[in-house]
Amino acid sequence: MATQLVKLRQVPADELEEIYALMEAHEIEVYETGAGNWGISMPALWLSNDDQLEQAKDLLKQHEEERFQRMRSEYEALKEEGKARTFLDIARENPVRYVAYIVMIAGLVYISIVPFWALLGE
Repeated sequence: MATQLVKLRQVPADELEEIYALMEAHEIEVYETGAGNWGISMPALWLSNDDQLEQAKDLLKQHEEERFQRMRSEYEALKEEGKARTFLDIARENPVRYVAYIVMIAGLVYISIVPFWALLGE
């Protein structure tokens, strides 16, 4: 019986390629299911052979730790060079979206607070 190994929502393509390469290198057979036509199903990576479950989980855990360290060091290097994206960089890339989000947040805060102001005014 197949066993779900990894949920693939929000998994970057490069990480998925690394996982496939890792499983192939250790001769662990896996297959992928997509999100379906409407994107509401859970995309996942499945293990075909349950006997390899512990080995696959150990490999994934080791891969996650190594990837975390690698991505963290890349981020720190970019930060030291001054090339890491900041909040202001993101706002500059799309100022209309940034202003729209601020307006929406202010509107939600206003709608949330108005009933209490009405109670205090009475």
